[in-house]
Amino acid sequence: MFRIRLSILLLLLFIQASFCQKKYPFEVAKLNVIWKLQDNQYKGQPKSLSAFMLTNKSNQVFPASGWSIYFQSIKTIDLGSVTGNVKMEHLNGTLYRITPNSSFKAIAARAKIDISFVTHAPIINYTDQPAGLYLIWDRDKDHYDKITDYEVAPMENLVTSMNSSDLFDQNEMITKAPVSKIIPTPSKYVEFNGNFLLTGDMSISYDPSFIREANYLTEELAVLLGKRLKLVSANTGQIKLERTNSVGKEAYQLTITQEGITISAADGAGIFYGIQSLKAVLPTDSWAKKQNSLTFPIINVEDQPRFGYRGLLLDVARGFKTKATVLKLLDLMAFYKLNVFHFHLNDDEGWRLEIPSLPELTEVGGKRGHATTVASMLPPAFTSGPDPADGLNSGYYTKQDFIEILKYAQVRHIQVIPEIETPGHARAAIKAMDVRYDRMMKLGKKDEALKYLLRDQQDSSIYSSAQRFNDNVMCVALPSVYTFIEKVVDDILVMYKEAGVTVSTIHFGGDEVPKGAWEKSPISQNLIENNPDLKETNDLWYYFFSKLNKIVKSKGLTLSGWEEVAMRNTTLDGKKKMIANPQFANEGFQIDVWNNFIGGGMEDLLYRLANAGYKVVLSCASNFYFDLAYHKSLAEPGHYWAGFLDVDKPFYFIPFDYYKNAKVDYKGNAIPPGLFNGKDRLTEYGKSNILGLKGLIWTEKIHDNDVLEYHLLPKMIGLAERAWAKDPEWAVEKDPVKSMQHYQRSWSAFVHSLGSRDLPRLDNYLGGFHYRIPMVGAKMKENRVIANIQLPGLKITYTTNNSEPKITDQEYTKPIATKGIITLRAFDTKGRGGLSTKIENK
Repeated sequence: MFRIRLSILLLLLFIQASFCQKKYPFEVAKLNVIWKLQDNQYKGQPKSLSAFMLTNKSNQVFPASGWSIYFQSIKTIDLGSVTGNVKMEHLNGTLYRITPNSSFKAIAARAKIDISFVTHAPIINYTDQPAGLYLIWDRDKDHYDKITDYEVAPMENLVTSMNSSDLFDQNEMITKAPVSKIIPTPSKYVEFNGNFLLTGDMSISYDPSFIREANYLTEELAVLLGKRLKLVSANTGQIKLERTNSVGKEAYQLTITQEGITISAADGAGIFYGIQSLKAVLPTDSWAKKQNSLTFPIINVEDQPRFGYRGLLLDVARGFKTKATVLKLLDLMAFYKLNVFHFHLNDDEGWRLEIPSLPELTEVGGKRGHATTVASMLPPAFTSGPDPADGLNSGYYTKQDFIEILKYAQVRHIQVIPEIETPGHARAAIKAMDVRYDRMMKLGKKDEALKYLLRDQQDSSIYSSAQRFNDNVMCVALPSVYTFIEKVVDDILVMYKEAGVTVSTIHFGGDEVPKGAWEKSPISQNLIENNPDLKETNDLWYYFFSKLNKIVKSKGLTLSGWEEVAMRNTTLDGKKKMIANPQFANEGFQIDVWNNFIGGGMEDLLYRLANAGYKVVLSCASNFYFDLAYHKSLAEPGHYWAGFLDVDKPFYFIPFDYYKNAKVDYKGNAIPPGLFNGKDRLTEYGKSNILGLKGLIWTEKIHDNDVLEYHLLPKMIGLAERAWAKDPEWAVEKDPVKSMQHYQRSWSAFVHSLGSRDLPRLDNYLGGFHYRIPMVGAKMKENRVIANIQLPGLKITYTTNNSEPKITDQEYTKPIATKGIITLRAFDTKGRGGLSTKIENK
């Protein structure tokens, strides 16, 4: 009986294998694809020539037809340059498709072919490479096969990177400096001899209005001590949380004596920030394991924030991040006293918040993957492939998730501002509402079908967005667009109400609506013809935000948006010019100004809008776009369209006069004399309209949490310093020589503090962070290798046999005389290493 069953099983497996072989004529796992950069200055121009090299590793023939290969390219490809007897198409966004033409020959077993193409810009780092490759058979277009045997050929010889000598020279200005225990720097910090020892049997007393902060403190100390301190209402605790009217909003006083700890403030936020400073003065290894007691220095701290708005944006539309990731980020923000979380919840590539009244938004917009129609999900984007189970592609926050995030943020005195992108960057919403329309029409419910429709179905406008979409703009002439927006807003407000959290503003995007949108929309053009206030297509922009503002105001909210919301197209001397729009200047709009990249011509936009009366958040790409690569290097991930961005750029930003300390343009070149001549400067009135600063992290090139934290840290700490601390001496000193001397001392103290205290703490705090460990700078001097590092305090080791250093290798403490290839590398306290540096000592 057993042999019969075994024979039947083998027969079934054979039939199944035969069926699969017949259905799919090639085993895709045996198709090797190598992407190779061939020329990074193609024909002497800023273009790149590269190729997909396809190798058939099987014993079967790879067919001459009947297949398509899909892939993502963040670089724009010249479709006329493609060789290899194939057709390459740009489908939408970053998605491309390759299909064989009639001249394509089958690939014999063990043979290979090349498909070459030109992109409109050179390759700068490894995140520029094509990604997400998969194959579709014509006979079953719903089925996909990932191309798992995908490689990238070495390209070090073709990509220019910052060298070790340049890094050394940059770091050389860092001198020995005192280490700050608290970052951002408090207004006043005095330390005395002695310490206070806190044990788990002690207690916390508190003013009744600070019960929430008292509970938070007990939980934070329990993480360290393994037990909760008692809460007592009488003024008898070794830790006292006291109310005082002698300090301002969010300000605090922290006093530690040999008898105990007192934190005083006028509000809960002040007490909370005093608690963060209390944690900061602990030994950095306090989070490495449970402690029997905690040792605090004897100090007196007086502190208050410079700006009331200290923000961070996280984009979860392009690459989804779990609720746990968001909560960890909120804790990190809280520790560094940031208080606004800008939650970028939707974009062309995803809708990430459940809207109960419109379930299609997450049913369709919450998923990406390969599908023959948009009815089930959005197409892949950026680095993601065809699998909707890929964490980048799919996921959204349920109503309960969002409520939990709101409550968690409230305890940490963080305001959550949700962003609902309109009218551009809206493809996910548009496609989801198309699905709803089709469903309702099939049910014979035409009115319901039209109720939330977001596009003119007869629109033949031709445009391409910044991310190369041709169908991502809402039709602002449709009444249903405003019905949709109001429904989304109402559902979001319900979540805030159920969370018990107040909401004052919602961000409605408003950026990067491409030229050409609405121009061939019959509904839009009909509105222009019949509305005397509208003269041209551009006027639809002001029409839209006027109507949107009425909706927002009716809900008791303020409208937030990107800078374009505050701009108006006009002409000067016959040329088009963008000016601050006087129409909305007195409406209280909160405007994020991002497009100031240095050398782009709009360097003064942030000051022009503030001077015009708009409430401005400095969200400058030049200094605060944390997804930009740290510097020009093949191994450094990230964008670079607005320049390269290391921790020094947020640190040296001067909010009211950033021209003064700007050092390089977006290409990384020294700023030419006179670049800021004729640019508007910030007036005293304009200063009153600067709400604060914001760091931003976009996730097009961020494929996991390690890369997210790598981009975020330590850049975010530089932002926190500028947003909280008062203007340093170097920012207000008028003498350039003295200003540079002050800056050198300040920068040296900051980086010593990062390397010696903040980053070692982050190795264990909140479970640890994958912050960037900088490359070691190195150069030759007197026949020896000398080295330094941007963040002194990190351990440097080296090898002399061309091998990759480990933390257990020889520690660098003095110049190296050994001949040969010297490889140096820096490490965190857990043994994780950064990128290595090689230098030859001949």
